[in-house]
Amino acid sequence: MHQALRSRTVFRPAPGAPAAPGPRPHPHHVRSLIDADALRVLHRAARVLLADLPDLTDRLVTALQDQEPAYRAAVTSDPTATWQEVHRSLRHSVSSLIDPRGSRDAARRCSWKIGATRAEQGLPLDALLHAFRLGGSLVWQGLIEETCRTAPEDVRLLVHIAADVWNFVDEHCTLVADAYRQAERQLAWRRENRLRVLAGALLDGASRIADLPETAQALDLPEEGRYLVVAVTAGCPSDAAGARAAHARGRRAYWHTGVEVDYGIVLLGEGENGSEGEGASASGSGSGSGSGSTIRGGGADAGSPSVSSAVSPGSARTGVSTAVSGLAAVGDARRLADIALGMCPRPGGAIRLTEHLPAALVVSAPDLGAALVERVLGPLSGLEPADEAVLLDTLATWLACDGSAQRAGERLYCHRNTVLNRLRRYEQLTGRSLSRPADLVEISLALTARGLHAR
Repeated sequence: MHQALRSRTVFRPAPGAPAAPGPRPHPHHVRSLIDADALRVLHRAARVLLADLPDLTDRLVTALQDQEPAYRAAVTSDPTATWQEVHRSLRHSVSSLIDPRGSRDAARRCSWKIGATRAEQGLPLDALLHAFRLGGSLVWQGLIEETCRTAPEDVRLLVHIAADVWNFVDEHCTLVADAYRQAERQLAWRRENRLRVLAGALLDGASRIADLPETAQALDLPEEGRYLVVAVTAGCPSDAAGARAAHARGRRAYWHTGVEVDYGIVLLGEGENGSEGEGASASGSGSGSGSGSTIRGGGADAGSPSVSSAVSPGSARTGVSTAVSGLAAVGDARRLADIALGMCPRPGGAIRLTEHLPAALVVSAPDLGAALVERVLGPLSGLEPADEAVLLDTLATWLACDGSAQRAGERLYCHRNTVLNRLRRYEQLTGRSLSRPADLVEISLALTARGLHAR
């Protein structure tokens, strides 16, 4: 036990200096005699405790079983290890009463190891601190009982070392708590790091089949199920957090924080495929959830009303994949989410891939998209830029209006005949026919590719 008896120093004023206020200290030789007597009584009683340490250990283990439920479970699961730990701690503590200098470091190492080990085992810190204080109380009680038995007249001398004994207990409680919290932080870091490694491998499509059960347990997601992956990036953390929470609301999801993009692995509910009713929520974000967190709730997919209502315009950019089956396919879903994210406008919004599959084909093959633009729209490049822009805008608006010149004219603030004249001019310049389905498919894809390239 560290410094069971602190040295008491008598301060004398320098020659010629005024005396310090307050009562004068006792003469040094009187205090020294008291210290020597108290130490003698302490050492005598401590040696008896040390000789009968197994009995003291049994008493403390029994007290822990009676008073501390957490230790009751520990004793039940591994009685030998618990008894040895208590015996080792008491031996160092009682030895410190007899030889503070020689036993101090060993006692500190013992307490530190107990704190770290119990943190790894999950024993509550309150229970551990209670055990140390209970041990200190039992040792103090043993010192008094032994002194009363052999020399009752010396019990009064123990008063002089009482503060030192309890200071030792407090010191080691602090030491145990520090060790416990440090081990706890290291365990949390290791768990988080392992979780990030497993989730990262899953999103990269690099998970081994043998790792999937561990990954499913760590992420608290079923190995078999229907999943979406949501990719989120934003100009500021609050925007990203908003988009993440919008896609986590009411669903189970794990969010993996990246340097530039955060990915959410979102579990769909039964019977949902992530493709219905998504038109009302093709852009937007919401509000936030923490890094690497699992959000519990009822199943819902990206097309359910709860999801649609959770998405609103914002500055976050969000890409939502199509649905995939099982955690093993999450890597494929992440690549699809990246494609959707690449289609998002720079100011912000959300793209759900199920709504933009033709555009996704173009984005996934940018070289082919560029070749298609050149083939279908290239003949317009010889026009004046303003003239070219008018024709392309008219063509895109007409397609968006399902081929209605009347509705396109209303959007463009011109007569329907003007729209028709511009469309005929496009046909003349390119040699394509807007009444031929194959040409319409190519024109639509070429306009999509051109728009995506312009972003």
